[in-house]
Formats: sequence, structure tokens, C-alpha cells
Amino acid sequence: MAAICILLLLLLARAFWKGDIAWEYVGENFFSRSVMTGVGNTIVMTFCAMIVGIVLGVAAAIMRMSDNPVLRSISVGYVWLFRGTPALLQLLLWFNLALIFPTIGIPGVLSVRTVDIMTPFVAALLGLGIQQGAYTAEVVRAGLLSIDKGQMEAAQSIGMTKLRATLKVVLPQAMRVIVPPIGNETIGMVKLTSLASVIQYSEVLKNVEDIYYVNSRVIELLIVAAIWYMVVVTILSVGQIYIERHFSKGWGRRDASAQQAANQALVGEAG
Repeated sequence: MAAICILLLLLLARAFWKGDIAWEYVGENFFSRSVMTGVGNTIVMTFCAMIVGIVLGVAAAIMRMSDNPVLRSISVGYVWLFRGTPALLQLLLWFNLALIFPTIGIPGVLSVRTVDIMTPFVAALLGLGIQQGAYTAEVVRAGLLSIDKGQMEAAQSIGMTKLRATLKVVLPQAMRVIVPPIGNETIGMVKLTSLASVIQYSEVLKNVEDIYYVNSRVIELLIVAAIWYMVVVTILSVGQIYIERHFSKGWGRRDASAQQAANQALVGEAG
């Protein structure tokens, strides 16, 4: 089986090497200004969208676990709506928001044209970030539910509100459960930003498309984009390993250190 896999890989490599691919164009364009700008914009969009998604996700998860039925309903509706529609559709809707709302502002006080605000960057940020928040909400909620209910009860017994107990006691302990899937979502976001090329956001795929429209070297420029995506994903994957190790410290000894930290936090609040 291993020999067959190696043979297939060799045949694939031979096909690329013997194929009609001008590899000199790959080298010439790999560090070109346009491509590097696209790589930078891809990284910026990835982290900005994840920040928006994490903030919205944590808020939606806490609302989902609230005793208030209105907050729970809003959270459920948010997750249902933005997980149920394709990311590309959401990007197009945000980018064409001016067709529904020609102006945005406060009537009689401030009003600006939507088309001036909804740039490709803003539309991509809202489309990707808000959708990511819907997925992150379920990840965070699963993490919070993984913590023993006794932690919340102990915190509330000394006068902490449910929200304060969630943020100061439960959420820190849930990080070891939350971090791995969030790391995977971040890596996925790197590739998801390629959808923003449809609304003319200058990420790496959009910029290589602009180049091959001029020189007609489609495969060569797509290979450039593929390599850069793999480079960014590899770096993030290595970073994810170290972050997961950081949040996993001490958990191999049956939660002893986390339990002690939680108890100290409770004692501090009581004092």
C-alpha cells in the first residue's frame, strides 16, 4: 500500500514537471508586489474576521445560556440565520447593501451613502466575521457546557452574578476545549477569504487573477497562490500547536491546577 502511494505521488510530480507549466513565471511572480500585497490583505482579513467572530461568538454563547428567553431567542436566531446561508451569498448581500439602504445614519443628524461605506474590505469583514461568529458561538457554548456545574454554583454562592461567574471562572477553564476548534476555524478562514475576490477585495487569489488576465499564465499564477496559502496555513498550524499546549498545561493531572485557580478566583471574590 505504501509503495502504491509513493508511486502515485511520483506520477503526480512527474505530470506537473512534464506538463505545460512555465515554472519561471512561478518564480518571477512569487514575491511580486501585487502577490505580496494580496498575501498581506489575506492575513489582515483573516485576523480581523476572526476577532469579529470571536467577540460575537462569545456574546452569542453567553446569551444562549442566559435565563432571559429574549436573549436566548436572539442567539438561536442569529446562529440559525448565519450558519444556514452560504458565506458567498452573505458577502454579496453586504456588498450590495446599498440597493436596500441607499443611505445609513441618523435621520436629520447624519446620513452617508451606503456605497461609500460598504467597501470590499468592510463587506468582506462583515460577511466573514458575522458568519464566523455563528460557528464560534456553538464552539464556545460547548466549551462552557464541558465545565462542571459546580463551578458556577460555587461562584454564585458567594454573590457573583451568572455573567461574572461565566467570564471569570467558567470561561478560563473552558479555553482548553475552545482553543483547538477556534484554531481550526482560523486556518479555515485563511482559505475562506478567497471568496472575497468575488467582491473585488484584493486578497491573494484576486491579485493573482489580475496578473494572469494580463499574461495568460493561469496555472502558474494559481500555483503561486496555492503555495502562499500553504505557507500561511503551515505557520498558523505551528502557532496553534503552541497555543494548545499553553492552555493544556496541568490538565493531564485531572484538572488539579485549573480547579485551584478557580478556587483562588472564588476566594478573591469572596474577600
